[in-house]
Order: sequence, then structure tokens, then C-alpha cells
Amino acid sequence: MNKILYLLMVFFSIQIVSAQEATTVSNDKVYSPNGVDIKPEFPGGVTEFYRYIGKNYKLPKVEKLAGKIYVTFVIEIDGSITGMKVLRDIGYGTGEEAIRVLSKCPKWIPGEHNGQKVRCTYSLPISVKTN
Repeated sequence: MNKILYLLMVFFSIQIVSAQEATTVSNDKVYSPNGVDIKPEFPGGVTEFYRYIGKNYKLPKVEKLAGKIYVTFVIEIDGSITGMKVLRDIGYGTGEEAIRVLSKCPKWIPGEHNGQKVRCTYSLPISVKTN
């Protein structure tokens, strides 16, 4: 239970990292969260996203492992997640576990720009700490 509570608290450090306002990927623009009128959102909001991650992320069985995993992905116009990439992990399968959890993630509410649903990047740091 303490691990779940710790994970939930750690995930409050979620950050939306933005790069450029828009980049082109296969003729469809992919917007940063700062370049849209309505940002993408997990169903139920950020608190539900924290619960989802905390409930589904399996910590490795390595003592005293601590650090951050950085992942990025695209929220598509249908709310699905694609293009998941681990930018940095701390080993022991932590990055792969983040991808596994995100790949099973429920669909998001997509971002909107000028009244149209748009593809949007999202970056997530995940802090991990085992006893």
C-alpha cells in the first residue's frame, strides 16, 4: 500500500514538456500542449491518470532503486496513444514497464485547436523508488 501511495505522490510531478508549437509527421501536424486551445486529458482528469499509473505500474524487484523515467507519446485525434518512446530510463525494465502501462491506457480526450481535434505530444516523467 505504501508503494502505491508513494507512486501516486510521485506522479504528481507529471509535467507536460513542450518543444515546438507544431511539427509535421506524415502530413498531419502534431501539436505541443501549449499550441492547442484545449489540451488533451485523461478521462476523469489527472487524478484518475495517477490512479491508473499507480495501479498498473509494476516496480522491479531491485532494492534501493531510485530515479526518473522519461517517456513521450502522441495522443491521436481518436484519443489513442501512439509513438511511445522512452527518452531515459534507469534500467531493470523500468522503461519497458512504462511503455507496457501506456499501451494499455484507456483512450484520452484529444486536444483541440481551432475547433478541430488534433494530434498532440505529451511527455511524462515517472519517478521510481523501491525499498
